[in-house]
Amino acid sequence: MKAPLKTDDSIDQRAKEMKAGLTATPVEARSLVDVIVERLETAIFSGELSPGTKISEQALAKALGVSRGPLREAINRLEGRKLIERTPNIGSRIAKLAEGDLNDLLVAREALEGIACRYAAERMTDSEISALKRLLAEHGKQKGIKSGTGYYQESNDVDFHFRIIKASGNKRIIDMLCGDLYDLLRVYRYRSSTLSGRAGRAYEEHLDIVAALEARDPDRAEAAMRRHIRNARTHVERKTGNVASSEELNEPS
Repeated sequence: MKAPLKTDDSIDQRAKEMKAGLTATPVEARSLVDVIVERLETAIFSGELSPGTKISEQALAKALGVSRGPLREAINRLEGRKLIERTPNIGSRIAKLAEGDLNDLLVAREALEGIACRYAAERMTDSEISALKRLLAEHGKQKGIKSGTGYYQESNDVDFHFRIIKASGNKRIIDMLCGDLYDLLRVYRYRSSTLSGRAGRAYEEHLDIVAALEARDPDRAEAAMRRHIRNARTHVERKTGNVASSEELNEPS
């Protein structure tokens, strides 16, 4: 006996049931390579793998419990993001900027993010500013900030600076600061926060920036961001051996 043909109504009902089943648990499309990339970038951004560190594929594969094939693919991805440098016949290292290049990059960052913050003060919605305040409240719970050992921020929407840059609405600035420069800057941003007392001060400076954004004061917002980045730059210079005077930390914008 042939089974009865399904009507349109029964097909629609079955489609709804299938959709409910499919969406009951969100799909997380993560390959082994994705996981390795995430582990490596966290180690790089947190300073566990510091700039200039030589990469041993064999040792790293053993430490991660993976084969060298997916590890190589992960390294290739991070090389494309300028986080890893590969030299023929020598091997791979965590990317490290020369002192002059680093200083040039941080000076450019101060100018660009200062302008981005000015635009953000004019263009951010109230809900975006409220979300930024909630993000900072979450950051304030970090043990590293409370103990003064470091201020770690994850990437993109959970990164205070990333949100402000995006909110500026200036495509050129967004492309420069959220493109190739983004990952390299994150490495040195975290390093600056690990110097004694910097994590707590950096957090307080973030609060000052949000207060200026909430007040819709472009001049104050730009000045607060420039001062914050200048202080971070001074600490990076100290971390890399180019010691700056204490007066630079308190220099008004």
